Amino acid sequence: MRTARSARRLGRRDRADPELNIIPMIDIFTVLVTFLLMTAVFSRIVVLNLGLPVASSTQQLDQLQELKLEVIVRPMSIEVADQVGGKLADLPNVGNAYDLKGLSEYLQRIKARFPDKTQATILLESDTPYDTLVQVMDTLRLVTLARPTGNINAELFPDISIGDAPT
Repeated sequence: MRTARSARRLGRRDRADPELNIIPMIDIFTVLVTFLLMTAVFSRIVVLNLGLPVASSTQQLDQLQELKLEVIVRPMSIEVADQVGGKLADLPNVGNAYDLKGLSEYLQRIKARFPDKTQATILLESDTPYDTLVQVMDTLRLVTLARPTGNINAELFPDISIGDAPT
């Protein structure tokens, strides 16, 4: 009889429906999703519209006062030129890098003289790295000005064309 009672007790334990507790799993997924959302890098894709440089043609006397800005990227320097008037400035490399700060300062002086001008052309050597093109384009487009109220981004020459540098 004792064996029958103990067998019945064991049988009762086996018959009980097991309870599935999924609350800890939901907690883990909640923390995981929150962590992934907070650490995700949301990249912003910026598209710039670029044009082709205008072919040079014979200029009339009244157009000589107009600026056609060209920035020529060479291996050892950056040249700032006017398509009509020729070379305006030559900015040699500082160390192993281009003098982008000097370029920005020079472009600010040009912008002060021609405030309504927005077009510029970047002319590149064939072996110019893409990163250099992006840095020069950023320097041509914007300048950060320090003001007492905070830094301000001002446009210099946002309408950029790209072409091959003359030899």
